[in-house]
Amino acid sequence: MFMLNTKGEAGRIQGAPASGRVVVVGRGDRPPATTVVYAESLDGTVPVRPGRFKLAQQNKSFHPHILAVPVGSTIDFPNLDPIFHNVFSLSRPAVFDLGLYRAGASKSRTFAEPATYRVFCNIHPQMTAMILVLPTSLITQAEASGAYKLDLAPGRYRITVWSERAHPASVEVSVSDASTAIPDLTLDESKFVELPHKNKFGQDYPKSAYDPLKDSAPR
Repeated sequence: MFMLNTKGEAGRIQGAPASGRVVVVGRGDRPPATTVVYAESLDGTVPVRPGRFKLAQQNKSFHPHILAVPVGSTIDFPNLDPIFHNVFSLSRPAVFDLGLYRAGASKSRTFAEPATYRVFCNIHPQMTAMILVLPTSLITQAEASGAYKLDLAPGRYRITVWSERAHPASVEVSVSDASTAIPDLTLDESKFVELPHKNKFGQDYPKSAYDPLKDSAPR
């Protein structure tokens, strides 16, 4: 399988196919959210393979909105807009602030501990992303239908499904040399509420930050 959003740096992991389905309840009329699926080896026999990834700033948005990477990976944060950005996260255990940088510039950071990081821009409040730093390289993304596949070597695994709108759900499975069917896992999005966020100083963004014409010209 290929890890989510790689450029091929970490290579391909060989194994037998394991497939399952994510069932989402309480979605209402919202469009499907990105659903990340990952497998952790309970035998400790599958090494983590860090890679190099990209979280770009373009059209006052982060691309991709959700990025899942193995622990130890390095993420580049290129600014592809003709304006300044200031990428930051107040999520622990590794709060970071990349500072203000201009069009065409890029900064990078290596993530040494598993965690979930909410990422923002200190200038543009509409810019949000989430980085999942995971203790495994066995990562994929479920299709819109909820179906997913992982290539897993024989052994015992914990399979976890994750969405920013729900608490994660997990199941433990044993994988042989043959194809393995993973039991359905359910995500409940019924209690999801999108919360506002502060800037990197813990303050409200100025009203001017919500002006759609702000920073429309290169500088």
